[in-house]
Amino acid sequence: MAPDPALLATASSPPLDCPVVAADLEGTCTVGETWRGLGRYLSGHGRRGAYRRFLAPRLAAVPLVRLGLVEKQAFKNRWVIDLARLLAGEDEPGLARIAGWILDEELWPRRRPEVLAELGAAARAGARLVLASGTYQPVLEAFAVRLAAEARSGQVVALGTPFELRDGRATGRLAAPVGTGSRKARRVAAFAGGAPVAAAYGDSRADLALLELAREPVAVAPDRELARIARARGWRILGTPGVPA
Repeated sequence: MAPDPALLATASSPPLDCPVVAADLEGTCTVGETWRGLGRYLSGHGRRGAYRRFLAPRLAAVPLVRLGLVEKQAFKNRWVIDLARLLAGEDEPGLARIAGWILDEELWPRRRPEVLAELGAAARAGARLVLASGTYQPVLEAFAVRLAAEARSGQVVALGTPFELRDGRATGRLAAPVGTGSRKARRVAAFAGGAPVAAAYGDSRADLALLELAREPVAVAPDRELARIARARGWRILGTPGVPA
């Protein structure tokens, strides 16, 4: 199994006097979704049938999630795990190419400029930026590289969910648990290595543990649960709760 990306990132952890600013990706930095982008990629590159066979039973289960009969985050994590099977056999350049397509066609066009502007300003003021997400590591890295270039901020660290590789090719499995919830927060804390987390940005109840790490938690167009918590605790809310950019 490949090392957890957070453990690799600790090698470049900031000095203790360098604050960290952390952000979730989907719903926070962008309203685009990796699974939608990957589905469009597969459908347009000869794998429409395989993607439809993947999608059909999972869409049928969505009403159960909405009724609360299936736990929402567990359902989303399982989706990430199972969708990776459709990339079995891809080599690392192929995964990077697919990630770049998802960035260009789905995630970057639907970015939240107001969030990225704040992240860029924090980086130029001396903070170290880290994106933490359950999405696939190559996709998160592609977004991080684009953000760094646009913000003129140097490196942006990406703590995502890596693919398992064997002989340089994806096996269709993940090399580490999906980086959501408390696991996401632990990865950011490990990266910070004792440096202060000056601010954190998230959009859903699943980001609560990440937001609680920060001196300034920022709820971005939060879902109902996070909006309730943010108001009760006096956290800053950026954007209209529950309304996509």
